[in-house]
Amino acid sequence: MSDSHGTSATGKRKLAHRLLPMTGRDPDESHRVATPLELLFDLTFVVAVGTAAHQFAEVLAEGHTAPAVLAFLYTMLAISIAWISFSSFASAFGTDDWLYRALTMVQMTGVVVLALGIPALFHSAVEGDHLNLRLMVLGYIVMRVAMVLQWWRVYREAPEFRKVSRAEILWTLIAQVCWTVVAFTHLPLAAVIVAIVVIGTLELLLPVLAQGKAGHTPWHPHHTAERYGLFTIIVLGESVVGTAASSGDLLGGADGTQWTGNAVAVIVAGVGLTFGMWWVYFATPFGEVLAHRRSRGYLFGYGHIPVFIGIAGVGAALHVAGLYMEHHTHLGGTAVVLSLALPAGLYLLMVYLLHTLLLSAADRFHLLLIALTLVVLAAAVLLAAAGVSVAVCLLVVMLSPFVTVIGYETIGYRHQHQMLNELHHPPR
Repeated sequence: MSDSHGTSATGKRKLAHRLLPMTGRDPDESHRVATPLELLFDLTFVVAVGTAAHQFAEVLAEGHTAPAVLAFLYTMLAISIAWISFSSFASAFGTDDWLYRALTMVQMTGVVVLALGIPALFHSAVEGDHLNLRLMVLGYIVMRVAMVLQWWRVYREAPEFRKVSRAEILWTLIAQVCWTVVAFTHLPLAAVIVAIVVIGTLELLLPVLAQGKAGHTPWHPHHTAERYGLFTIIVLGESVVGTAASSGDLLGGADGTQWTGNAVAVIVAGVGLTFGMWWVYFATPFGEVLAHRRSRGYLFGYGHIPVFIGIAGVGAALHVAGLYMEHHTHLGGTAVVLSLALPAGLYLLMVYLLHTLLLSAADRFHLLLIALTLVVLAAAVLLAAAGVSVAVCLLVVMLSPFVTVIGYETIGYRHQHQMLNELHHPPR
């Protein structure tokens, strides 16, 4: 559709500096890609994910396994929900006008505040008598209240989505009130943990509560898949950071040119594992699948939370491996290898599970690949338990995603092409 000067409606949206009605984007819009604002927003999450992974590695290396895991899971859950909420909304209603940009800047401020509160949470978790959630919750509330204001625009400007926006506003505000009570009152530790589980579950179910009977938002399947793919790449960058952090002090000589075998192993394992994980994720054309499985949008979105946790956990574990080789950790060799194998396995399992759930098809070929992948990861842990050096075991863990890579580069893509054909042309 064009105006009298031949300017497309999409072009007017991109060039506009005035407020635009937040009436919903076209879910079939052609050439829909991530905007510069969305990419800038993602970069603020690099700080949060990096801080979470660093604190997880440091506390885990000190031998405080349970507090480290619990604090890391809580932090990554908060980060993931906030990112998913913004990205889903942007795909459906992003106007990119000045008010939309201003509220996005407020959310970015909240991300930074949340990141600043992560160390306090980990330290309090180690102490064990309380959880210091105040700064993290404050940052999270800033993000979520800005999101409420975005939904308020939808409520006022898009009668078609008034029920959805009203439900989103109501349930989001209820959750924030609950977080405020938990963070700023002196509840017993057990009560805080129970409250975190309950409120966290409410946050996860919020799209179902808000959009179940009220209808669905007009999110764009290919745009959504691209946004998740880009954020996956950003989080994968944390594995590269973990590799650099773990190998830096292992380089010998005053100028770092006298490389040790351990340093080489960590670098090769870290880069190889990161690259293999990237290859596995992008073996599935999620945008094409979502275009035919819009009803699986919730599973796709929130199914990525374990994916993000697994990736960030891999980065943290690579850092722990470096600390082990520098003799700066209380963990044994087997525990170090296990700390890497578990998040790598979680990531690979979740990518396979997303593939299966979105296509509504589990087949022997993919079951074989994931079984062989788990065998490789188990072998790495068993080798560490048998006394094989951690450096060698890291290289074995590195091989785990390449089971899928080799499988797909031989017969897997042809097999997947058949599955996609059945998706396009289901049997009658």
